[in-house]
Amino acid sequence: MFEMLVPKLRVNTVFDIALEELYQQGYRGIITDLDNTLVGAKAPLATPELLVWFEKVKTLGFKLIIVSNNNMDRVSKFATPLDIKFVHQARKPSNAPFHKAIKLMELAPEQTIVVGDQMLTDVYGGNRLGLYTVLVLPISVQDEGIGTRINRRVEQIALTRLRKKGLWQEEDKSK
Repeated sequence: MFEMLVPKLRVNTVFDIALEELYQQGYRGIITDLDNTLVGAKAPLATPELLVWFEKVKTLGFKLIIVSNNNMDRVSKFATPLDIKFVHQARKPSNAPFHKAIKLMELAPEQTIVVGDQMLTDVYGGNRLGLYTVLVLPISVQDEGIGTRINRRVEQIALTRLRKKGLWQEEDKSK
């Protein structure tokens, strides 16, 4: 069970993802979480840096879709002005929103990357379907809801177990 919480890749931010390499490996679609993955949980709009990243994603040939457990109003206000498709109130880690996103992108699971800041929703949900999972550090934990704060505590317990089993190595900060 705990192995399903381990992402294929861990990076600090979406900007650290080697998009070119993943594209060369055959990935064509990115399912991304919104809150604390792309922007802070209360940030209504994309940052200028994120707009550049979206353009890079598009230029490389990736399809992009936001899959968020947040409500329609929150996700729509962020995604619609950017012409990004989305799935709201996703109930991740349920399989349904991931299947819906893959279908909307008209891709196969083996062509799909999932990017998120939570092991229990994004990574676990993506791993269950055999998707390439990328865990980013949360942008800001100050504004998170109660459900996410509970998930973060459970993640800490899971990380302790994963470390004991040798499944989670700490990053070398000296590099």
